[in-house]
Amino acid sequence: MTQIAIRTFDDIAEGMTGEFSKILGEAEIVEFAHASGDVNPIHLDADYAKTTIFGERIAHGLLTAGVISAALGTVLPGPGWVYVEQNLKFRGPVRIGDTVTALIAVVKRIPEKGFIEFTTICKVGDKVVIDGAATLMAPRPKKAA
Repeated sequence: MTQIAIRTFDDIAEGMTGEFSKILGEAEIVEFAHASGDVNPIHLDADYAKTTIFGERIAHGLLTAGVISAALGTVLPGPGWVYVEQNLKFRGPVRIGDTVTALIAVVKRIPEKGFIEFTTICKVGDKVVIDGAATLMAPRPKKAA
């Protein structure tokens, strides 16, 4: 396995950006339902979903938000960082087979805590489906006993 370099707090600057895309297909939706326990029929039952405002099944909101987690955990700031906070505003549905792109940007460094604040957006095409903000904590070495 290739070892990925861990970025430190000092490696991250305001204005840095990153993105990550993922197709949310049938398998991802069913797996998320099983893993999370969220078996809401709007995600799993086509007949029920036809009766809703969306007219068809949609992806779970938190599955969609998971694309933000993937961007933060693998692109910027990358491995080793820890979520402290995530705020989300759901702006529109994600349909089965949509490609979701998470766009992240560094907006504030908090040196005294080793925290970085990010804007977080998910889009399907040009449409924003989630917007929000996240705070992550830089990797810290284990303290000696």
